[in-house]
Amino acid sequence: MNGLAGVGGGAGAGYTGDVVPGGPAAVRVLDEVVLRKLSVGPMDNEAYVLACRRTGARLLVDAAAEPDRLLDLTRAGSPGEAPAGPLVLVVTTHRHRDHLGALAGVLAATGAAHAAGAADADAVAESAGTTVPRALAHGDVLAVGALRLEVVALRGHTPGAVALAYREPDDARAPDAVPGRVHLLTGDSLFPGGPGRTTDPAAFGALMTNLEDRVFGRFRDDTWVYPGHGRDTTLGAERPHLAEWRARGW
Repeated sequence: MNGLAGVGGGAGAGYTGDVVPGGPAAVRVLDEVVLRKLSVGPMDNEAYVLACRRTGARLLVDAAAEPDRLLDLTRAGSPGEAPAGPLVLVVTTHRHRDHLGALAGVLAATGAAHAAGAADADAVAESAGTTVPRALAHGDVLAVGALRLEVVALRGHTPGAVALAYREPDDARAPDAVPGRVHLLTGDSLFPGGPGRTTDPAAFGALMTNLEDRVFGRFRDDTWVYPGHGRDTTLGAERPHLAEWRARGW
């Protein structure tokens, strides 16, 4: 399924979210933030850097692999941005090893803080060889410069998996802007075509309930979804298939 079919409101401004292993980052410039998406590692893991346009502070989501490329991504700049500021925070969306292969190296090189979902925090530290990250809970708000991102807990793919939600301002005016639109970084909890893999019916049921209540039940159809692997999508493209996902059980 092409998750971007029928996307409106800024979809024609150049950003598609299509990246390939070893290729350049996809860059999206909004009023408050510049978002960069890069494919790293042999499993086409997607890493994301969000840069506050006011302060230059940066957030990295999932230090999955290729630390040198990720460090370059955190330092990248473009016209209209504040000068590149420090990497202040790395968020690991869940405990799986393919999402944290570069974590120890990035943290050592930058001194950035680190956070992960509470139920995954100890496992992330053990797998990555780092100190235990800050434990995130559903509804927490993370500050990165002037940016604010909400933590959305999505239990099921792993017990402590989290997504991050950034909402554009109501007076957004950038060429690719949509006032009030949410940008949702979902790790492996939501992809074009369905939820992430789960290991048993209880975990699948928990993830579907969280997606229905905390994502589809709250956010508009134009919400842009940035997954942990592969292409982007929107909630509007996926919403008609919720009952189908429930029925198939994966």
